Amino acid sequence: MTVLDNRALNRAMLARQLLLDRADLPVVDAVAHLCGLQAQEPQEPFVGLWSRLTAFDPAVLSDLLTRRSVVRTHLMRRTVHLVTADDVLAWRSRHDAMLRQRVLGVYRDELKGIDLDALAADARELMADGEPRTAAEIVAALAGRWPGPGPRPLGEMVVAALVPVAQVPPRGLWRAKGGVRNAALSSWLGRPVDPPAPDGSDPVGRTLVRRYLAAHGPAATADLRAWSGLAGLPGAVAAVRGELVGFRDERGRELLDLPEAPRPDPDTPAPVRFLPAFDNAILGYQDRGRIIDDEHRGLSVAGERVVLVDGRVAATWRVTDGVVAVEPLRPLSRADRDAVADGGRELASFLTEGESDRVRVAAAPR
Repeated sequence: MTVLDNRALNRAMLARQLLLDRADLPVVDAVAHLCGLQAQEPQEPFVGLWSRLTAFDPAVLSDLLTRRSVVRTHLMRRTVHLVTADDVLAWRSRHDAMLRQRVLGVYRDELKGIDLDALAADARELMADGEPRTAAEIVAALAGRWPGPGPRPLGEMVVAALVPVAQVPPRGLWRAKGGVRNAALSSWLGRPVDPPAPDGSDPVGRTLVRRYLAAHGPAATADLRAWSGLAGLPGAVAAVRGELVGFRDERGRELLDLPEAPRPDPDTPAPVRFLPAFDNAILGYQDRGRIIDDEHRGLSVAGERVVLVDGRVAATWRVTDGVVAVEPLRPLSRADRDAVADGGRELASFLTEGESDRVRVAAAPR
């Protein structure tokens, strides 16, 4: 079986993630291809798409949110993702058990003895009118019957697990501020969430396997599990295995992939790219060695924004008063520093809508 080293996996990941070459795709098609973008920080998907698409216009994404073609919702790993309306309606039921278990993992004692099905029924009845509500408003309306868990466990169980909801605008619009207001997904989109397959055949699981590999492969089943948060996909993997090709990584893990998916030459040049916080190009894997060194792995879960140089995490970045400040994690060549500075100027101009192109690249650590 062919062994793919980290550089080969890196170039494949960059190509799938639209980071090797910016793609000329409609925004909604890019969101679908990427299987959504992690979005608990409301402005981060705009940077993620700017880094991936040619001539990205943030107003287009805002318009998709207001027109309800894309939504913000809890999904993979119980984190807020920006996903297409079609995908969330098709995928949400497959994530139900995982979402419940993850909330219970945090609030098991507080929710002990609570009839979650009865709580879900009450919450769905409350939210059936489609009126957007904050978690506090939902808790206040339910607390008379459900006083035991306390506000935070009750609110998180309802909005993150029991009731499929959308976080409605202005939350998530370009350069807009707004607290989280939740509307029942079926009301917000005007369509019901797809029910689970009655025969247990898991067509959604099979779709998730194929879609994940298209956006992240080649990958191991542990990577698929790390991205989705779903433990119950071995059956789906087994069902589609005949469609897939196999490789091994340098650790000896079996990697699966779609036969015709791009696997560029490992020597293909990779441009500098600025990634937003919690980008799935990093978080979408259990083994992140294809993109980030082990010593820096914690950056990806701490919410640091990172810069890719030659396809790997080489710096962090932040914005202060319109200036993009870059902190290298290792020494950079003069050519790489120049490329990072050029990318930082473009990013500053994007984030400030042309008001600033200032960038500061700090000295590398010794």
